[in-house]
Amino acid sequence: MSRRLQGLPASPGIAMGPAWWFQRALPIAVRTQGEDATVERMRLQAAQERAAAELAALREVQRDRLPPEELAIFEAQELMLQDPELMAAVEAELAGGASAEAAWIKAVEAFAAQLAALPDPYFQARAADVRDVGNRVLRHLAGSPGAPMMPDHPVIVVADDLLPSETVTLDPQRVLAFITEGGGPTAHAAILARRLGVPAVVAVGTALRTVSDGALLLVDGEGGWIEVEPEPEVMRQAQIRRTLWLQERAQAEAVAHEPAQTRDGVRIEVSANVGSLEDAREAFQKGADGIGLLRTEFLYLERTAAPAEEEEVTVYRALLEAMGGKPVVVRTLDVGGDKPLPYLPMPPEANPFLGVRGVRLSREHPDLLRRQLRALLRAGVGFPLRIMFPMVSAVEEIRWLREFFEEVCSTLAAEGYPLPQDLQVGMMVEVPAAALLAEHFLSWVDFFSIGTNDLTQYTLAADRTNPAVARLADGLHPAVLRLIRHVTAAVEGTGKWVGVCGELAGDLPAVPVLIGLGVQELSVNPVRVPEVKATIRRWSMTEARALAEEALRQADAAAVRSLVAEARPL
Repeated sequence: MSRRLQGLPASPGIAMGPAWWFQRALPIAVRTQGEDATVERMRLQAAQERAAAELAALREVQRDRLPPEELAIFEAQELMLQDPELMAAVEAELAGGASAEAAWIKAVEAFAAQLAALPDPYFQARAADVRDVGNRVLRHLAGSPGAPMMPDHPVIVVADDLLPSETVTLDPQRVLAFITEGGGPTAHAAILARRLGVPAVVAVGTALRTVSDGALLLVDGEGGWIEVEPEPEVMRQAQIRRTLWLQERAQAEAVAHEPAQTRDGVRIEVSANVGSLEDAREAFQKGADGIGLLRTEFLYLERTAAPAEEEEVTVYRALLEAMGGKPVVVRTLDVGGDKPLPYLPMPPEANPFLGVRGVRLSREHPDLLRRQLRALLRAGVGFPLRIMFPMVSAVEEIRWLREFFEEVCSTLAAEGYPLPQDLQVGMMVEVPAAALLAEHFLSWVDFFSIGTNDLTQYTLAADRTNPAVARLADGLHPAVLRLIRHVTAAVEGTGKWVGVCGELAGDLPAVPVLIGLGVQELSVNPVRVPEVKATIRRWSMTEARALAEEALRQADAAAVRSLVAEARPL
């Protein structure tokens, strides 16, 4: 009998095929106490060496198949095996009499928990990388087998979640789609699905466990649902939709480098969210109009000392050059008490999402912000550079930031450094207070970039990474849309602009609503650029505005999504 399960959309498209449950053979650490610390240390070292050799071999085998940023995951895992902070925690446990297994488990889990507590979903998802390398070492300690072999026919991969090393063992020619019980749109399975161009639905919850191995599934990665044992007519209609989707995707990619204009001639910038030089190169190839969000945290994490100014200058300049003169919006460091950097100790916080992060951390450690701003300004000469500050919630904060920024500019000029001529300074709108008081922030900034991930969870009191409440954290909720509209209304007639850099920008049903609300720039995952541009071209601004006004009058996100589904541009 046909039944539908709802999850979160993670990669668009439609797929049909048999379910294949990925069964992970996790090691079981039965020994908790070690008899001799030296022996346990030697056992762990041997397991780490075997794990490192495996990772190196895996990297070589996959070198021709995976892009550099995917291969970099395994390089990072090799470095993680000897991370000084991690090994210090292990050593403390071994000295206390723990076994190699127990010491390793405790240290790895603490490290992963720190990453999982980060406010940025991208870095929350990296906790899976830590657990992945941790499990690899444990397998060698316990003598457990590795991942299972795939069937010899195309399947829909079903799992509780997937780790990086597990996804690369899957034959892309046999993967029709991914479905996971947990995870989120930034989890590794979702990232791989988007890269392979196959649908993915995540955070389905425990209901997924009722799906039998081999059951016929229909997956809709746009709607975020799966149909179990669908009726023949449903399958026939789905096949028609799949054929149309593949044709539309090919057409979108063919014109991805052209501007995105509505049918009545309104230009909308479609930029990319990136977290590395490789991401920037991919964004350029996919036709992005620029970078709408450069996450600079990759320069600061997983190291024992903050990057030097010269190192930052080199990295930022390479990123600006990779975009070929297109605008690049750089977010200053966004970490906090939820993940203290080894060289920036901070006391633990009971609720880090409401704690010292973003601009609050920068004010407590101005030298870190000064160094980053100096590097950005030096690297940005000759490029259209945009700098924005995260987690601003009070006018007094943006006033301090702007004065601090002007002081850095003056110091550089006095030292003989030229300053960028095409420069803008903005702030992220992630807190409802910032949205509601946008007109008061306006005199201090050139633009607003709305981070809908945080804005949504703060508005609806729902953590989008928690499967139990993730469905509540829908950015198309009218309460969130009203906040966005308040921001866009504040800039009307000022010559300043508003962008959206959260996941909502790449949610195709949300695109006409956002541009209808007055958003002028959408920043999305690089692979999403062609489809977002194609969606913009289907609508006139008149139609989009009418749709947005109607969306603001709805009672909940489900009603807005129904409204958009029924609306069709002429």
